Amino acid sequence: MLTTEPFTHFPLQMWGKVLSKVKKAVVFMDDKCAESLHWNGGAATLFEAGARNLKQFSSFEACGENEPKAVFVVSTLLKGRTIDIIKDIISLSRFQYCVVFTTVAHSVHLVANNVTTELEGNPVFEQFEEKLCEWMGDMNYTAEVMHAPVVFAPVSQQLLLTPTFAHLFPLLSPDLESINAKRPEKKRFGSLVDIDVHSLPSELQIEIKSLASALNAMFEATGTREESFAVGPMSRIIAGELANHPQAKNRRKTAPNKASVIFVDRTMDLTGAVGHHGDNLAEKILTVLKPLPGHVTDVQVDMLELTSLQRTPDSHSTLAPGCLAQNQSSTARSLWEAMLTSKQKEGVMEVRRQLVEAASKENLPIKMSMGRVTPEQLCSYTQLFRSSWGALESHCGVLQLGLATAQTLRHPGLPRWDACLAFERLLLQALGDSDFPAVLRQLLPLMKPRGGKDDTGSGSRSGEEECGPDELILLLVYLYSLAEEAQPADQDDEEEELEKLERELIGVLTLVITRETELSPLLQKLTGCTSPEELSTERAHSAVEEVFETLRGLSHAREHLKQLRSVYTASDGVHQATYRPFLRQILEEVFHPDRLECPDIEHMSGGLTDLLKTGFSMFMKVSRPHPSDNPLLFLFLVGGVTPSELRLVKEIVSAHKPGTQVLVLSTRLLRPTDIPELLFTTQRLVPDIGV
Repeated sequence: MLTTEPFTHFPLQMWGKVLSKVKKAVVFMDDKCAESLHWNGGAATLFEAGARNLKQFSSFEACGENEPKAVFVVSTLLKGRTIDIIKDIISLSRFQYCVVFTTVAHSVHLVANNVTTELEGNPVFEQFEEKLCEWMGDMNYTAEVMHAPVVFAPVSQQLLLTPTFAHLFPLLSPDLESINAKRPEKKRFGSLVDIDVHSLPSELQIEIKSLASALNAMFEATGTREESFAVGPMSRIIAGELANHPQAKNRRKTAPNKASVIFVDRTMDLTGAVGHHGDNLAEKILTVLKPLPGHVTDVQVDMLELTSLQRTPDSHSTLAPGCLAQNQSSTARSLWEAMLTSKQKEGVMEVRRQLVEAASKENLPIKMSMGRVTPEQLCSYTQLFRSSWGALESHCGVLQLGLATAQTLRHPGLPRWDACLAFERLLLQALGDSDFPAVLRQLLPLMKPRGGKDDTGSGSRSGEEECGPDELILLLVYLYSLAEEAQPADQDDEEEELEKLERELIGVLTLVITRETELSPLLQKLTGCTSPEELSTERAHSAVEEVFETLRGLSHAREHLKQLRSVYTASDGVHQATYRPFLRQILEEVFHPDRLECPDIEHMSGGLTDLLKTGFSMFMKVSRPHPSDNPLLFLFLVGGVTPSELRLVKEIVSAHKPGTQVLVLSTRLLRPTDIPELLFTTQRLVPDIGV
């Protein structure tokens, strides 16, 4: 039976292609490929394969005379800016041998160059090889250009991420307006569901075709024939691209293994993505610790506790940070799995257990203590390893995860998590009793400039627990994604009241932002200003207006669905109102013992034969494919997945259908704070494809 193992090994298999070429070479790599490598063994694997050095893919880098060989690994098309950087590096160096790997398939390069027919060989790559020789200054030098889909990062046994597509996000109503603005009146789309791939800007088409091509490569390498299903407009487009991929048709005729793939738009459930209900250690670590520079997923772990250095303002720059990607040790890998897919308390207990076990193995003088795990206790355990270099080296993976846990538990930003959670729970209860404007009005008292005075003369928001603009924006996303769940009111009255209330909220939030003493990364991206001095009231006001325009669209994200329209269970007088994760509902439909057909999980692989079956089914019984038909199920979340959802998938599968293998794929691992950035500051229609 096909298991998930060949798929979690596939990414490293693809890196094998790159590793076979790096001997004696200086490797230049862009951030997205570097992040994929980071979860596939990191730079160590390159050096073990014989690479001489690893440098950033930048026009400011070059090599010396004694470095004749270069390998470039890029996640973009070989066009425009990417070509300029390669040319700059070559012209500043003395290479005689250049190898270029791109994660973008040759067929996508043809589309980007407006070539519609399939050509023999790889003409685009061959032409570029000649260019490389030209830039090296001798046509007899060696140049190779090839495709390697090194886009997957195996973050855990249950999760594959695609750092290359971390900013790919389902479209929203402002995007629909932008698309329609360029179309004649009669050909405008009524809703996001009507959009097809050909009506999208070419950059986004190329991004989607690249993703479909990478998935196809994975299915080809594992001999898999997939049945695709989709929930949401963007998922339909991606599943359609995969179904129509030129190589996929042949593969599906001959591949021996079968699997189901369900693509799901993140926008179908943003409540789960911005909510703080996730009782999960990894989610909190990802949220409070600083991201690793150039990375979307991993964070920096302060390693000072493992040294005898004094903490000074410069100590963080003398010491490289630790991280969460611990591929070298199986103990650290299983600890990371536990932190990612169990409840916080269980995760923290497991961290302590592994530290105690490691210390015992090394005969370190550990003092056992039961009861609650404290950050101080975890730090004291890790410090025991300082005195022994061998012990440090043997257990460095577990030690980094232990330090990440301790630093998160004592982080000053953590109380805000609980403050947000408490408020979300209040809003959830209010939804069942009031109309949407009445619930939204409850945010107004929170919207006070930080440390401002209220009528009693005391500070309005206490220290670390106060909601800053970032938290207020998160709460707005949380509420608008539940807007349809509120009690219905008189349509006209409600719209008028909502408009008036939104104007008031825009004004108050603008004031809150302009009174900030420093701008958070989100506010910098929203307003285009790096400091409060630059920020005018007008600029803040128009940024907040755009935020509300996007929020209004969010409230209708599930409108087109027939069955899975709600992520909310109202209070029944005995139980409190609760949030019902969209993913849970999908999996319950898939694993339902009666194999019911859910109209919202749309089958996408069939093409013409599926249409014929639908026609024949009027006369005879034809069963349509069902996601539970196959022993292996892929869930692809377009726009990100949360650690809490990984635990949810694990729990539902073991409760409903223990024999099924489920692998989650996604564009990124989400922290609540990622969503405002993806909603309000990302160029969703025109992603950066390096051109």
